[in-house]
Amino acid sequence: MADEKLLAYLEDFISEERKERFLRILEHRTRYITVAIEDVFQLHNTSAVIRSCESFGVQEAHVIENRFGKRLDKNIAMGAQQWVDVHRYSNTTECIGALRKKGYTIIATTPHRAECPLTNFDITQKTALLFGTEREGLSEEALKASDGFLQIPMSGFTESLNISVSAAIIIQTLTSRLRKSNLPWQLSVEDKLEKRLDWTKKSIKSIDDILTRYYS
Repeated sequence: MADEKLLAYLEDFISEERKERFLRILEHRTRYITVAIEDVFQLHNTSAVIRSCESFGVQEAHVIENRFGKRLDKNIAMGAQQWVDVHRYSNTTECIGALRKKGYTIIATTPHRAECPLTNFDITQKTALLFGTEREGLSEEALKASDGFLQIPMSGFTESLNISVSAAIIIQTLTSRLRKSNLPWQLSVEDKLEKRLDWTKKSIKSIDDILTRYYS
């Protein structure tokens, strides 16, 4: 539970404009849709997906690092990782298990399965979108563990898009539809308080000293 007294105390160290901006942004944040990225090799692609999550209001992202280690480039993400909750996993099974425990339906994004084009996707289910490597796409493990598939309809000779482009298109499309719906897509009151406290702490340069004084 967020410490409201601490939040009120810390908010004195940031501007009114920043406080108001936090409130505005939190009204558009969601955990109803989340994103999982599996074994993406190029640093800038992982970072760009995280940035798309932040830009379009997806509060959580999940990074699976089976083979390539840490793939989040802080410079390319341009600070987006400060505002998105990024969870890391050493394997695909661990990530999918964690997502299922949170009640997500697992949807694999792939250009090779045409069962459900993006335009027809059912947004009434709490969804975790899986994105795979640049060349190979998602692993067989991820595909077999998924509850369904999602494809971006293509009209040209090119069969697939770069992962960061695909993620941006899908995230923007689905979050826009969510905000026009009556679904319970917004963060809870408690969740908003938690994020306000988290973001306020991250906005104060001397936060450690200030917290020491507060608790002393």
